[in-house]
Amino acid sequence: MSSFTPYRSSHRAGQDRFPQLLRAQWTRFRAGRGWALAMAASVLVTVSLGLLIAGGVRTSCVTGKGEGPCPAPLVGPDGTAVKDKYYFVHQPLKGNGSITARVADMTGQIRLPDAVPGVRNVKEGVVPWAKAGLIVRQSLEQGTPYAAVMLTGAHGVRMQYNFTHDVPGGPHNGPQWLRLTRSGETITGYESDDGKTWTEVSTVKLAGLPETVEIGLFATSPGALWDMAKAFAQATATFDQITLQGANGSWRRDDVGVSLESDGKTPHHPGGVVESGDKLIVTGGGDIGPATVEGGVRADLMLIGAAVGLIPVLVGAATFVTADYRRGLIETSPHPARLLAAKAVVVGAVAFVTGLVTSGVVVPAGLAMLRANQNPIQPITLETELRVIVGFAALTAAAAVLALGLAALVKRGIVAIGLAIALVVVPYLLATAGLAPWLLVVTPAAGFAITQSVPTFAHVDVDPSLIGGYYPLPPWAGLAVTCGYAAIALSGAMAVHRRKVSRQVPLI
Repeated sequence: MSSFTPYRSSHRAGQDRFPQLLRAQWTRFRAGRGWALAMAASVLVTVSLGLLIAGGVRTSCVTGKGEGPCPAPLVGPDGTAVKDKYYFVHQPLKGNGSITARVADMTGQIRLPDAVPGVRNVKEGVVPWAKAGLIVRQSLEQGTPYAAVMLTGAHGVRMQYNFTHDVPGGPHNGPQWLRLTRSGETITGYESDDGKTWTEVSTVKLAGLPETVEIGLFATSPGALWDMAKAFAQATATFDQITLQGANGSWRRDDVGVSLESDGKTPHHPGGVVESGDKLIVTGGGDIGPATVEGGVRADLMLIGAAVGLIPVLVGAATFVTADYRRGLIETSPHPARLLAAKAVVVGAVAFVTGLVTSGVVVPAGLAMLRANQNPIQPITLETELRVIVGFAALTAAAAVLALGLAALVKRGIVAIGLAIALVVVPYLLATAGLAPWLLVVTPAAGFAITQSVPTFAHVDVDPSLIGGYYPLPPWAGLAVTCGYAAIALSGAMAVHRRKVSRQVPLI
């Protein structure tokens, strides 16, 4: 008969319960001055870079009154910064009615990079989001509610309303019939290939629409995007087969939102309309949509140095594990997986507080500096500002847990730190430079999307870089990617240590 001596740990009874492990790891973290200094360095680096950027921003605009501070951004019905510049041929509509027309042709001009230095390179063509179609507006005042059905340069028929909303219709890029009807506050857009068989694109409700509105034809075109800026572009649309119901007045013409040259009199890139028989040939430039870049400085730019500031956090999290491997404390623990979980909770909590202090200081302070220097600021709600601040704290915690999990897997601090930087910091820096933005979808750096203060709108072309405000994922989806990586790394490390414990053979 054999007798077995059970495995005995040098740990005292009760020390391996999770609350005791948490307390012990917190005490150990506080005792390590280097780890606390790493968190302090993270705050210092990110805040310093953010305030340096905020303090260095100086914007000025040339208007009809000369050069001076840029005006506050134009705000749409939902509080978003918007652009509202187009050429409008219209009539007042009292009560219900409709307008029908065919967009027979759409051409335009685009400024391309100069082939010869100093010689403007303007070519025929339209940009993808050039727009021409039918529109109902509350009034001619910029930023007021509207609904429009339109043909675009490369995105087919669309129904857009109140600047931020976009509904796709058919993928047409040739002549197309359009119709817009008004019934009370309800606006419905239709499209047709032949003017006989109609397909509804969308129906929207414009709350508070007055009895008399403006209804008509419009053309506009955002600038050509190159070198992280937008250059001149115009669209010219030929409308024919025009019929109205409920409006029988004469056509009015307005170049809505046109800016003036420095002399205060000459329109800058004016639009216009030419009547030719039953045709109206309308030319316009600008855009009706969100102002993602032109709307002012974004709050998330205050966190542009966050990736560099995360490096001390990643180093501190990784060494918090590898230091115990060097001393053999994890291998000799009867519950190493539980010990790793306790370390992850401590590191995640400390990193969360670190990120909260960082963003809680640099975002409001940076915005205050921008306003003090008379810079236009992208509108930001309290809810969005809180999401940016708390979201960055959650990102910092997830990145720290990821670094800890990697360190527990490879057991070598320098390797784990290198992996964490390669996965979190490097993709962010590449995306900031406009390189490989897809990395913000498939790497833990996706979590930086939680800091975006202005949404990425599908119907606005922007430079695919973080400087231009481009994030390929929505805020919470991006953070979920980072948390997923952290969970996988930590779970993998815990599973490896559980298997090691289960393979231990009792002493005979």
